[in-house]
Amino acid sequence: MRYSKQRELIYNALKNNPCHPTADSLYSIIKPLYPPLSLGTLYRNLNQMAKQGRIKKISGLNQADHFDHIVQEHAHIICEVCGKVEDVFIDENLSKQINETADKTNFKINHREIVFNGICSKCRNKQEK
Repeated sequence: MRYSKQRELIYNALKNNPCHPTADSLYSIIKPLYPPLSLGTLYRNLNQMAKQGRIKKISGLNQADHFDHIVQEHAHIICEVCGKVEDVFIDENLSKQINETADKTNFKINHREIVFNGICSKCRNKQEK
């Protein structure tokens, strides 16, 4: 992938906003800094970078796809109240269990996405008050 100013701005915005933003939220961050950016260009670049493994596209968190600059294997935990998304890094034991599951079921796992759902401490504290 050759260099482009738009791609660099998109990647930096993603890296500086570790909240796993959607394309729309990235657009609202980048557009004031780079007015020529179109929403179509943003989507095209996000999808291209995800396809090439430079970023991670996360589907299934809610209606919109979210994006993550961390491409190493990890899971996500999502607050069911506020929608906050955090990274959860997978240890050797879980990775081993996933591989054993693939062996037992005779599946070749092409992609795995582990998502935990719950309520973050901030939302729990609000509910308790």
